[in-house]
Amino acid sequence: MITVHHLENSRSQRVLWMLEELGLPYAIKRYERNKATMLAPPELKAVHPLGKSPVIEHDGRVVAETGAIVEYLVELADGRLGAPPHREASLRYRFFLHYAEGSMMPPLLLKLVLGRIPLFGKRITKRIQPMIDLHLDYVEAELAQRPWFAGDAITAADIMMSFPLEAARSRGGLEATRPHTIAWLDKVHARPAYRTALEKGGPYAYA
Repeated sequence: MITVHHLENSRSQRVLWMLEELGLPYAIKRYERNKATMLAPPELKAVHPLGKSPVIEHDGRVVAETGAIVEYLVELADGRLGAPPHREASLRYRFFLHYAEGSMMPPLLLKLVLGRIPLFGKRITKRIQPMIDLHLDYVEAELAQRPWFAGDAITAADIMMSFPLEAARSRGGLEATRPHTIAWLDKVHARPAYRTALEKGGPYAYA
């Protein structure tokens, strides 16, 4: 049995969605954010020294970092939702699997954190938005070419990309002017596995 240490309104929602898509058995241990700081509770440090979510436990192992967890689950499921067989699609899969957190998420997170600072935050977020727009334009162009990020079928790359695009729709300027990206998000949110994961996961502000 896989145990998911799941923090509300966080990246760990993707792990629940992936587990539902794969049909793997799992249990959820839920954590609430500190209402004042919005940080994860200290109890998570008993699971992993960084005290972050998501973290999973399986067969005596503790696996942290969303991308590492996703790759672990692909292996556990004998390659399902993994890289497509064709070379170009496989390269796109690996790119978007890492692009989600490595390139797209940092400016979104920066805008969120700095936007909470009175006066200074508003000025600096205006400078950050063009960085976010660059990524949103890139994603829109990619999704105009194919239904999913790697190709014709959903993969773990789509699951990784869901959180930054949900965050962008919530606070990063993703609107109807980028119809392919909006359509992709709507398609994701309509999936039965996504809906089930949402029900099991509890509070999630971005769906």
